[in-house]
Amino acid sequence: MLQEFKTFIARGNVLDLAVGVIIGAAFGKIVASLTDDVIMPFIGLITGGIDFSNKFVVLGTIPDTYKGPTTYAALKTAGVAMFGYGAFITAVINFLILAFVIFLIVRQANRLMPAKEAAPAGPSEVELLAEIRDALKK
Repeated sequence: MLQEFKTFIARGNVLDLAVGVIIGAAFGKIVASLTDDVIMPFIGLITGGIDFSNKFVVLGTIPDTYKGPTTYAALKTAGVAMFGYGAFITAVINFLILAFVIFLIVRQANRLMPAKEAAPAGPSEVELLAEIRDALKK
């Protein structure tokens, strides 16, 4: 079983997948920073200073014992049930940026890859049937 596992891990596809996952996680952090630190503040500026990271609706009640700020992060830490639509909008923008960049990478990789040669054309069905007919005649 150990030998089978070594063979499985040594396959190029598994190693390529592992590298892709690690690079993808790091790239996801870059995209999250781009969205949170560059794009969302710019969108907030365009929309009149709206801070999307702090847009939410409280679904439950805030405990009477809670004395902290009423920001999304603080209430979430306190365990208050909330609908964080601002965080959702930010996540959607993160996804769209990431999907677009992956699309560009795949598109460029497809251009750089050599075109697959067409399979050599074999005899048509009619030619094959004629060969079979001729062979049966002999």
